[in-house]
Formats: sequence, C-alpha cells, structure tokens
Amino acid sequence: MKQIKNSYCCVGAMSGTSLDGLDLLVCELTYTQKKWSYTFIKCCTIAYSKTWLERLKTAPSLSGRALLLLHRQYGTWMGEAINSFLQDESIKPDLIASHGHTVFHEPDLNLNFQVGDGNMVAAQTGIQTVSDFRSLDVCLNGQGAPLVPVGDAHLFSNYSACVNIGGFANVSCQENDKRIAWDMCPVNYVVNRLVADKGLQMDKGGEVGRKGVVLPQLLQELNDLSYYQLDAPKTLSQEWVDKYFWKLIHASSHHALEDIIRTCYEHFSIVISHDLNNLVPDGSVLFTGGGVKNTFLIQLIAEKYTGNVSVPNEQLIDYKEALVFALLGVLRLRSEVNCWQSVTGADTDSCSGVINSGK
Repeated sequence: MKQIKNSYCCVGAMSGTSLDGLDLLVCELTYTQKKWSYTFIKCCTIAYSKTWLERLKTAPSLSGRALLLLHRQYGTWMGEAINSFLQDESIKPDLIASHGHTVFHEPDLNLNFQVGDGNMVAAQTGIQTVSDFRSLDVCLNGQGAPLVPVGDAHLFSNYSACVNIGGFANVSCQENDKRIAWDMCPVNYVVNRLVADKGLQMDKGGEVGRKGVVLPQLLQELNDLSYYQLDAPKTLSQEWVDKYFWKLIHASSHHALEDIIRTCYEHFSIVISHDLNNLVPDGSVLFTGGGVKNTFLIQLIAEKYTGNVSVPNEQLIDYKEALVFALLGVLRLRSEVNCWQSVTGADTDSCSGVINSGK
C-alpha cells in the first residue's frame, strides 16, 4: 500500500478500561485541502464473555509467562472477531488500528502495556495492523496518554473542547497554537465496580445513583484528592484509583450503595464542570463515550457547566475512540506525527505505533 495516498479504508479496534466490550468500526478517512474527514461504514461492539472479563480483569496479577500467553491469545481472539466483523467481502481495509486492552499504565516507571498482540491480529486477518500506540511516548518520558486529542484536533476542531467519558473522563482543547489535554477523573471504572455488588454491569441511565443522596464528608474527601491540584499534562490509571480513590470508597462502605454512587456522580460533575468552566466557559463541548448514556450524570454536568453540552448521535458516542485510533494508525503509516508532547508531556512529538505486516 502506498503510504502517501489520501483515502484509507480502516478498521479501528478499541477496548476501554470499563470493559464494556471490543468496539470495532470500519471507516473511510480522507485527506483533502489539508484537512481530515471521516465516514462511518460499519460498526459493532462485541461484549466480553464472563471468561474474557475475568481474564482481562485479573491480567495485572499474572506471571510473566501467563501474561505473554494472554497477550497472544487475546490478539488471536481479536483477529477472529475482526474476521467475523468483515464478512462482507466488498470491504477491503487498508489497515487495522488495534489499541488492545491496557493492563499496566505507570508512566513514572516508563511502563505502559496493552494485551492483544498486533502480530497475531495481522496473522489472523492478513491485514497490516498498527498496534502498541503508547510505548514510544512513554519511553520519551511522556504519559502515553491521552492520545485521542490528536483525533479531536483533526476531526472535531469545530468544537471548543472534546470530553470523552469512559472508564475515565478526559478533555482536550486548543490553547493558542497547541493542543492540551488531560484525564479529569475516573467515572465508569468506579461506577461499574460499585454496581457489580447488585449484579449489574453498569448503572444504566444513572438510575441507581439517582435514588441516593450526597454524602458530604465523602464528597469533600474525593474533591480534596491531590491529583486534582496537579497541572496538566496528567493521566489517571487503574492503579491510582485502587490506591487513592477506592480507599475513600471503602471507608464509606457502611453507607447505602445508592448514596455512595450518588456522591460519586456529584464529584464527577464538579470536577468535569470546574475544568470546563476554566477552559471554555462559553464554549460548545462535544461529549462522547459510554458514560454519556448516563443521562443523570450528564444532567448534573449540564447544570454546573456555563457553556453548551453537545451530545452527538449514538454512533459517534460509542465509536469515537475507535475512529480516532483508526486515524492514528493512518498517520503512523504515513510517518506523520500522531502523538503530541503538548498533550502527553513527552520530550518530543512522535510517530508512535508498531506496524505488523499482514500475510
């Protein structure tokens, strides 16, 4: 494939920390008049079986050998899933951009690792696959995240800022001649763990939390977490939640679950609206990610944010991250910058990702 062509048929594959499933899309990315545009062709989410949920949840505690086996086996599973997704023979992708599933994110140790071997994806599908998007940035002393702001700037520059609410909420916006971004707070990663006690995978529409009342002491303790005082660029991780956030939740476990979740929603809405009111007080902000379907949380944010909360169609809500990683994969093939130091804090911009040849 010639890397200098200006139209690409791409598969984007994304698995987030909230473990909702594997998001897959096929899109057409086109570069004209020095601007990128996109067209959705096909998309779906493949829910994880109980076995895969457990394997991915427990991945951080595996031995080295077991983790490598998971890396290969998950890559095989993803390749098979993509093959099934691409049953329509009229779709001929130029590449697959595969994010994998994050197991470790400890940038202070120059450590970031996603399971889902790109070589296995390429071997299963016969399609060249770009994977391992974060490692180079971490090696360059960056946070390795967030990467989505590159896509925000190229595809959604008509908005004042872009917020994605998934396992974590993150924001990106333009500041003078550079893009800035950071993780704002955890969201679904916390809520999904809490509602698991009720046998639920998620708090659909925020209905569980809606029934509770705010716990003032817990709210104050969450708001006072030192992360929120740090300057950007900054990122959150599952390890941070387990060490700091969950400690406060556990200390309040004698309260009703509905009240704890309601307090978390209040906290999330305070953090998100505070950041937006400082960044773009009169702006129009694009909200995407699975957390946007939590209508109660979005209501709380809209009540506190002085600008406009823009919620797009469901397709963009669910598949924006997969779309952006498709673009990052194309930029990697073109040997163009797809990771900005202004966002991650790295020593330099980079063209990140490993290209795995197909058959």
